[in-house]
Amino acid sequence: MSGSPALGRPQGASRPAPTAGLHVGLVCPYSFDTPGGVQSHVRGLAGYLREEGHFPHILAPGEATPGDIAGEFTSAGASVPVRYNGSVARVNFGPLSAARVARWLRGGAFDLVHLHEPITPSISVLALWAADVPVVATFHTATPRSRSMQMAGGAMRATVEKIDAGIAVSESARQVVVQHLGRDALVIPNGFCHHFFASGVAASNGRWRAGPRPRLTFVGRTDEPRKGLDVLLSALPEIRGRHPELEVVVVGVGARRLPPGCRRLGVVTDAEKAQLLASSDVFVAPHLARESFGIVLLEAMASGAAVVASDLAPFTDLLAGDRAPEALGTTFPVGDASALAAAVLRVLDFRDETQIAAARRISRRYDWSRVGAAVTEVYRATTEQAGPATAAALGR
Repeated sequence: MSGSPALGRPQGASRPAPTAGLHVGLVCPYSFDTPGGVQSHVRGLAGYLREEGHFPHILAPGEATPGDIAGEFTSAGASVPVRYNGSVARVNFGPLSAARVARWLRGGAFDLVHLHEPITPSISVLALWAADVPVVATFHTATPRSRSMQMAGGAMRATVEKIDAGIAVSESARQVVVQHLGRDALVIPNGFCHHFFASGVAASNGRWRAGPRPRLTFVGRTDEPRKGLDVLLSALPEIRGRHPELEVVVVGVGARRLPPGCRRLGVVTDAEKAQLLASSDVFVAPHLARESFGIVLLEAMASGAAVVASDLAPFTDLLAGDRAPEALGTTFPVGDASALAAAVLRVLDFRDETQIAAARRISRRYDWSRVGAAVTEVYRATTEQAGPATAAALGR
């Protein structure tokens, strides 16, 4: 399968006939009790599938908030914290989880299952082992030295071969699949609801979007070093040397102590996050490592906030758009607090409305209307290749 991006087709090309009424089992390895990029992606994909007339069924550890899920949700049970990929992942595994997964697969009568992070020791692996229908798998990991991916390249090769179609959320994630699993994957990025974040943008009557002073926003787990909050905090004295009135808003799980002048919001709803980003002058993503995409950058771009991000490959790829590097935002060397401060000061001194408008326009490409369509085309191709029995099931 080609590794080129799948966000639409050449102008004038015919659109394949829709695959209607698919029963899709979506498996998320990470607990729905805590926020995270993979969980958000699965929720968003389920919403798109439901709107398109399909029947999404989600299996994940933890519990889902009522009204937060489009389609059916089944809990795989309580999760336990496990260190994984520079973070703490809340997953479950073992014989009891395996029995729950098998029962869910038997009862679902799925046309296909779509596993996320299929190599993570979790219910995704258990579902891959037990599945007897076509399998689509999305790889989110973009860490070349990922231990689980290294192990999968050898001991789990037969298991990996059960995957009928592979998707990677970025070119960086695709390279990890190629390097460790010896197979290719189609690049289809994470999706988001563009309108949800773009609709909150309002014209400001003054210099700053939030009122009488500039607002800088950070979103991420505050107690995970790889999210780079310490780099941002180290840069603040230099930034405040020119903008002493700067308001700093920190959003995310964690108990990291913040210096005076920083406001902690903790966990917020999507609506609250959209409102905050729409009133932010600059959004900073100082991440240090192990990022596969950057959905929060897209949310900020759609909201009209200027983006300053570390020069991790997934971030620079995203901010390049279809123009020159850094066309949609400003990057700085990973871990360089002084360079971060200089980048933020440039943005605060001059709001580049042309760049902001381009970022908002290009971020629309990642709306679920396009990303979801690319995923369902993979479903269509996979089920067609599965043979007459599966094709007949699509008449439901």
